[in-house]
Amino acid sequence: MAVDDVFPIVTTADLERLLPFYTDVLGGEKVYQFPPEGVPAYVSVRFGKASVGLGHDPALKTPEGPAAISLWLYVDDIQAMVDRIRAAGARIVHEPVDQPWGEREARAEDPDGNLLILGQRAG
Repeated sequence: MAVDDVFPIVTTADLERLLPFYTDVLGGEKVYQFPPEGVPAYVSVRFGKASVGLGHDPALKTPEGPAAISLWLYVDDIQAMVDRIRAAGARIVHEPVDQPWGEREARAEDPDGNLLILGQRAG
């Protein structure tokens, strides 16, 4: 028996605030919503071949301390993405830096404080 597929689900107390960040700022495509009409309890957002789920839990409190998850997102233009995230009012943790393995990397937080690691492939 093997795992066939895996995707992360980010749970938030304020899905109405978090969803536009993942679609409008990060450029994801909303591909599924439950329930289909009205206020969603769950939304699936696609980035290329990968998806992330955004789940609503009104009882959830934002944790203090380190983020519970981090998401690595490859982007074509890391500086442009950092600028978009900053313009949306989210925190940039580290500006883009060349890494020894040839990629560029930056770090930011989504509106709930989850860590986003932005990578731009070499070449």
